[in-house]
Amino acid sequence: MHADNTAEGLTVLATSGSGTCSLQNGLHLNPDKSEALIVGTSNQLRAKSIPSSVSVAGTDLPATDHMKVLGVVLDRRLSFGCHATSVARACNFHAHAIRHIC
Repeated sequence: MHADNTAEGLTVLATSGSGTCSLQNGLHLNPDKSEALIVGTSNQLRAKSIPSSVSVAGTDLPATDHMKVLGVVLDRRLSFGCHATSVARACNFHAHAIRHIC
């Protein structure tokens, strides 16, 4: 969705039925295992109010600041700052564990 019509884009996500967000075979989203990430530039994120939850196909999903997808931590600005911090933290943990073994 474009920054100038976020309300319209979120409305399209919220509607269930025969639209693009309908789930096939009677499956439903599990809100305990699903989350939403709204991505944009710094200016877009400052200008628009970011909702605390997003309704997708009739299910309310919490909107998060960052999420881990296939081992990569993504944040709202796609800056990889959170991913670099996560990798550095994991490296420090494993280096500390190796020091204990030696």
